[in-house]
Amino acid sequence: MSDYAIIQQMQCQRVSDGNFLPILSNCESKSRILVIILPQLGDFDSLEYAWWLKRESERLQENGIAIRAVGIGDRVSGQKFCGYTQFPEDCLFIDPTAEIHAKLNLYRGLTLKIPGLSVTQNAWLNLMLMCAGIGSPGTLPEVFRGYLGDRQAPQLIGEEEMIEAKPLPPIKGSFFNLAGGKNFQRPFELATLRLRNMTEVLSHWKTYVPNGAYLTQRGGTFLFDKNGNLLYKHQDKGILGFASQMNNPLSFLEKFAYSASDVAEKTTD
Repeated sequence: MSDYAIIQQMQCQRVSDGNFLPILSNCESKSRILVIILPQLGDFDSLEYAWWLKRESERLQENGIAIRAVGIGDRVSGQKFCGYTQFPEDCLFIDPTAEIHAKLNLYRGLTLKIPGLSVTQNAWLNLMLMCAGIGSPGTLPEVFRGYLGDRQAPQLIGEEEMIEAKPLPPIKGSFFNLAGGKNFQRPFELATLRLRNMTEVLSHWKTYVPNGAYLTQRGGTFLFDKNGNLLYKHQDKGILGFASQMNNPLSFLEKFAYSASDVAEKTTD
């Protein structure tokens, strides 16, 4: 069965109203459909991905691109996620047992089992190992990139924008210029955004992660045309690996979604 067929047949709970509906409801008139299968809604990847989508939301809307996301959690965690990230509730669906992840054969992450530990305890152990780069290729370099900066990535925080990332005091965007300039991802800029996300999740852990059994489950990105043809696909290989180009996670849209052409072109990372 194709990825599109699997997604098309899947029904999940929509965060906005609690109804169980097909994920692709109300996408029929759109020229492109961007489907994002998120890991836990409390996963740092999920929050960071939502930040990039918000940054690009106006352009996505102008180009008639429908967005549908599915995350692991419950409706309460979905509402909390949307409240924090400003991701639209009517575009987010909940899959509490990662059923769609399994059907799409997305990476489960490390699954080591230590006798005597509970399912959740084993998940925590595996998550910690993945954060150290074990079974999670690219994670450590991506962590370092957040601290060191990246001249190939856009500036992330506006000059006049104020960022609150406890325990740090409020920081003005122009402060990061002291680390080497502007108009690119400056040192510590991305790390500060990630710290803000971490503080948010850890402050409301039980809300964001009602079931810790799926802590290591990774997600994927799928872009389809209006006929259901696959234009682009990315399967996450580890933590902080939700895009093939983490310095600009939505760059694939330049080729496959922002074009005036409706000609389908396929690729897979």
